[in-house]
Amino acid sequence: MGYRHLIFSEESLFLVTGGAGFIGSNLCEAILNMGYKVRCLDDLSTGKQANVDMFLKNPDYEFIKGDIKDLDICLRATKGVDFVMNEAAWGSVPRSIEMPLFYCYNNIAGTLNMMEASRQNGVKKFVYASSSSVYGDEPNLPKTEGREGNLLSPYALTKRCDEEWAKQYTMHYALDTYGLRYFNVFGRRQDPHGAYAAVIPKFIKQLLNNEQPTINGDGRQSRDFTYIENVIEANLKACLAPHETAGQAFNVAYGGREYLIDIYHTLTKALGKDIEPKFGPDRKGDIKHSNADISKAKKLLGYDPEYDFTKGLNEAIEWYEANL
Repeated sequence: MGYRHLIFSEESLFLVTGGAGFIGSNLCEAILNMGYKVRCLDDLSTGKQANVDMFLKNPDYEFIKGDIKDLDICLRATKGVDFVMNEAAWGSVPRSIEMPLFYCYNNIAGTLNMMEASRQNGVKKFVYASSSSVYGDEPNLPKTEGREGNLLSPYALTKRCDEEWAKQYTMHYALDTYGLRYFNVFGRRQDPHGAYAAVIPKFIKQLLNNEQPTINGDGRQSRDFTYIENVIEANLKACLAPHETAGQAFNVAYGGREYLIDIYHTLTKALGKDIEPKFGPDRKGDIKHSNADISKAKKLLGYDPEYDFTKGLNEAIEWYEANL
């Protein structure tokens, strides 16, 4: 289980795009702790310099400030790189509905730039962030690769397009691509601020400040919340996956199902708060229920997540109590 036992070539160089973001900075940290070299590319539009300041004195770490919408930057960033972990995308379903053109340029064209740069520079593996949102309105649980529905947001559309482009790059250009469909990732360094903050850090921050959180909808929506350590494992194992498994997308989750209202009460109990939530309207474009079948990732990537929801949530709460 886990990823700390994985072995790469001693001189391996990893490029993490969006490396100053929540998932990206955790990937940078894990790779550096394993003793390998990391190059971080981020334009700091949603990522934060503070997330990567701790690496600046590490001789194995390099930071490039740049935008994946700029092909020249992508070519420069991928030079000499063995493995790309492409996390540079804008998240948030509601924000994508407000900003469809930007999401197209950033999440589709930007990812395509990274694939093309990786192809030109002979990158061995291109691992990229997809999303559970690609399942759209497909009602069956658990969500299984190959059984997708109608897309419900521009964000979901960008991720589906990325998957289709990745297939083309594996098929025609000999670039081994691996799409990771993240299911509601949470953990240390996830931003609790702003209108588009993810629900777990947002609730924790509000409860610590004795504010009354708002739950969108009735609280009975369910999610397969996935701790950051499991996501790190999936990325690193994809970098070691055989060529035969390239060009595909994989669910990355724990395989559980948690209801939002239950999570809220778990947090109030853990934080010693007696605050009832408010209930607001459903968010446009949201999927009501989400739960992953992770058997494909287990079989083809050797993915074996060690953090269930409770273990991950306890670590996350500790981190936010110490850092907020």
